[in-house]
Amino acid sequence: MKAAMLSENGLVIGEAPQPEPQVNEVLVRVRAAGLNRADVLMADGRKHGKLGGGGAILGLEWAGEVVAIGSEAGQFKEGERVMCSGSAGYAEYAVTDWGRVSALPSAEMSFEQASALPIALQTMHDALATNGRLQPGETVLIQGASSGVGLMGLQIAKLLGAKLVIGTTRDAGRRARLADFGADLALDPSDPNWQDAVREATGGEGVNLIIDQISGGVANQNMQAAAVKGRIVNVGRLGGFSGEFDYDLHALKRIDYIGVTFRTRSVKEVREINRKMRADLWPAVQAGDLHVPLDRVFPLDEAAAAQAHMRANAHFGKVVLSV
Repeated sequence: MKAAMLSENGLVIGEAPQPEPQVNEVLVRVRAAGLNRADVLMADGRKHGKLGGGGAILGLEWAGEVVAIGSEAGQFKEGERVMCSGSAGYAEYAVTDWGRVSALPSAEMSFEQASALPIALQTMHDALATNGRLQPGETVLIQGASSGVGLMGLQIAKLLGAKLVIGTTRDAGRRARLADFGADLALDPSDPNWQDAVREATGGEGVNLIIDQISGGVANQNMQAAAVKGRIVNVGRLGGFSGEFDYDLHALKRIDYIGVTFRTRSVKEVREINRKMRADLWPAVQAGDLHVPLDRVFPLDEAAAAQAHMRANAHFGKVVLSV
């Protein structure tokens, strides 16, 4: 089968063996695969948990048709249109655990649209509802809100009853579009005083919950923008993997600082994340109330160009490969 894999020359298109499903897995003929920041980091030489390294096929989410089903994955049937998360999705075929597979929510949804949803839905529901413990009437800030995952986070926060949702992105044009996805206020995280605008918007209290996809140099600003007994969920590290941290401010505000990743979760834990997400969000997904805009669709043969487009941070929404 054709696949996009890592080599000494970067991301290349080559031939790979077609995977066989284990008893708990579903084999899918991939029609579209979504790009994620972790794919770009792996292409740049950084491991993503056990994933990455020479010869690895990239791709953490995809959509397509079920081809074969393991004996413990009987809730799916051959030919069913599904979307999945897992690994090695930049290929004509991919396998994953049955608990990471969902039937497409509507007959009208394209594979490209579906491939943009699994990671965004799972990540942001887990960050906002499970780890962030968002309650109706609370205030939320999404750092890095113009990515596909960030835009989904804005929408989920509104759906779960947040009274004020704030999104950040450096680009003025993208900031202007955040309101269409639920943001009541859009800020520039490169503005050294953005946290002052957050406090003003919250009557001086600060936000109850921050979902941080930037990390790096904004940790202290996040704590300045947070309310006393606020929660900060560290989802991504677009701005760097380390930075200054004001421990006294952390203690003074009694902030819950929570780190999340799928890399150290068990199969059972990921199944539960997906189950909880569908229980809370699936009616809204089926109604089309939760969606991610497609920034650009590249053919699989242009996977390296697609990653370059993402690496340039010029996209709004999701970059997708058509397979």
